[in-house]
Amino acid sequence: MSLSCRAHHSVVAHYKTLKAWQHAQRLAIECSRAARGFPDYEQNALADQLRRAGYSVSLNIAEGNTRSGAREYRRYLDTARASLAEVETIIEMARDLDYIGPADFGRLEALTVETGKTLWGLLRKIAGISARGPIS
Repeated sequence: MSLSCRAHHSVVAHYKTLKAWQHAQRLAIECSRAARGFPDYEQNALADQLRRAGYSVSLNIAEGNTRSGAREYRRYLDTARASLAEVETIIEMARDLDYIGPADFGRLEALTVETGKTLWGLLRKIAGISARGPIS
């Protein structure tokens, strides 16, 4: 095992203890709940996309955490960030289309912001590990 692989596993906690994963998990659940309220004609379109994007954030944090190197972990975290941007875009569309009300939008927006902050912090931490040496 390379130095950076050992550093990755010794510095980064199990995914369930990570604030980024905990926030992403809450976001995924809230996205799924919000999607249930979309019109029937959106259930296989925008509602489904919201659910999948919400799930993708926490799933990629968890899957990346099990990878053997910091560079690979970072790739999964980058995917999680992209999915988070997708969630943000969809909830704005849903608000503008009156699929979700102001209170639901505010709650979802706050969760995306908090998830984004903690995910960005985790990415910076992993980038620091990756910069210490090559990943084998």
